[in-house]
Amino acid sequence: MRRTSVGFRDSGGRRPRFQSRRTAHFTESVIREMTRLALEARAVNLAQGFPDFPAPDFLKEAARRAIAEDLNQYTITWGAKPFRDAIAAKYARFYGLEIDPEREITVCCGATEGMIASLLAVTEPEDEIVIFEPFYENYGPDTYLAGARRRLVRLEPPDWSFDPAELRAAFNRRTKAIILNTPNNPTGKVFSREELVLIGELCQEFDALAITDEIYEHILYDGARHIPMMTLPGMRERSILVNSMSKTYSVTGWRVGWVIAAPDLTDSIRKVHDFLTVGAAAPLQYAGVAALSQPEAYYETLAADYARRRDILLEALEAAGFRYWRPRGAYYVMTDISGFGLRNDYAFVRHLIEVAGVAAVPGSSFFEDPSRGAGMVRFCFPKKYETLREAGERLKRLA
Repeated sequence: MRRTSVGFRDSGGRRPRFQSRRTAHFTESVIREMTRLALEARAVNLAQGFPDFPAPDFLKEAARRAIAEDLNQYTITWGAKPFRDAIAAKYARFYGLEIDPEREITVCCGATEGMIASLLAVTEPEDEIVIFEPFYENYGPDTYLAGARRRLVRLEPPDWSFDPAELRAAFNRRTKAIILNTPNNPTGKVFSREELVLIGELCQEFDALAITDEIYEHILYDGARHIPMMTLPGMRERSILVNSMSKTYSVTGWRVGWVIAAPDLTDSIRKVHDFLTVGAAAPLQYAGVAALSQPEAYYETLAADYARRRDILLEALEAAGFRYWRPRGAYYVMTDISGFGLRNDYAFVRHLIEVAGVAAVPGSSFFEDPSRGAGMVRFCFPKKYETLREAGERLKRLA
């Protein structure tokens, strides 16, 4: 069986009779596959990006209180009003964005649903979607499900920059949108204002949308600054902003996210969301009001804590012989494994689990052409300090 970063065919190249064309390319998520293998081998899981430390006490108490107060039934499908109001207030406070919670916010079951609901709402079959590569693994299946075609633009190390000419060449009359993830998974790149302005100008020139995944907005290092595309000139009405509570508040299992867009776009997104999931968990939305109302000090502490975790992992990787690209945002590190002598990234991650007892993600899972990522592996660091130190000790076994 031939496996690629985005799917597989059986050995004869045939599609099973009862499998739709839109899912024929899919495999198990590579990231979640690595988590399964880590559990089986009792390895330290630096593959899937979820914390192994507790969620904030104030947030858990807010959820308990909401359940006890019997806020357990359906909310309005596009989100409980107190939560939508809290979302709008936070964007006004941090970015000066004036968002209408009645007409411009859709609460979803995580950013994952927010992204696919947005794509289904705005694309027609054969529309083209521009995506930067390497890309988070969901964006491939999302475009397939929407019936759209991808146009890939490369991000190149060491700073994961792109060629403006290549980006311009990816846009044409069929371009419906560009997906932009900043801070970026898997690279840790934070797109600069200059890069965002260029992207925004192309969207306006070619009458395209920018769909932005901003889930790591507060996890920033070394003076990096997050700038929502929606705040740039000409982009307020042609941006779809996707976000979630998962990463900022350490509740990846809650699956509560939101989409912000102009009223006409929101109307379409709400229709898709309604028939996909009806609504996100009611008590967790009410608890989210407490999360989004946190003072600025909460976010400063969050970034400082993640910077310390990043530095612990980078030190461990360097000691074990890895070359890496230092992230400026999010909580992932892309590494170069070419010096270890394994034939490819899949062989390396299995070797890593078996020899060192540490799990990571094959770099090829973030590329259309697996060969482009075959010399890379991604590690994540939303873990307890002691977990990261234990991983560092185990990585010494590779020497």
